[in-house]
Amino acid sequence: MEVSPRLWSFEVTIHGVLVSLAVISPFPFYYLLWHYPQRWVQWCGPRIDPSHLMSNFSFLFKLLQILGLLSVAKFAWPSWLNIVFIVFGQYLNLRVYQLLGEDGVYYGVRFGKQIPWVDKFPFGYMRDPQYIGSILTLLGCFCWFPWYYIALWISGYLFMMILERKENVSSRAKSH
Repeated sequence: MEVSPRLWSFEVTIHGVLVSLAVISPFPFYYLLWHYPQRWVQWCGPRIDPSHLMSNFSFLFKLLQILGLLSVAKFAWPSWLNIVFIVFGQYLNLRVYQLLGEDGVYYGVRFGKQIPWVDKFPFGYMRDPQYIGSILTLLGCFCWFPWYYIALWISGYLFMMILERKENVSSRAKSH
């Protein structure tokens, strides 16, 4: 089986660089919030919930990522495997949000909130179910978007998975 040369080559353009920046745009923000939660809480002040504000920023970043990818999309009918990856990935994301809520998903524990421990599915069955769900969803999107943007986005999630496994509890913000 011969591999198409187009699969492994890509042209560097200003548009491509902008799409790449859109795809990785949230990860520096998450990195900073993970390492400096007290500064974020102080910046939010007593009237603004830090998890809710993070959620709003995350929504804007997600919109930027999606708009970037849509600008390079080539729409085709997805295979059954693409559909399975997207549906199961989104099920995991929905389930995590359902179980943890906004505070649990958006670093509430890092911002000094008390988040109850959850061991219902998918927790207790896999590590990082929200990131796994997001990665599965992106793998399901291979039929629409160039592989290198998907790989870049997935590498951002892998980076966050590694980062969040090495939590320094003493760096958590004081109770909000």
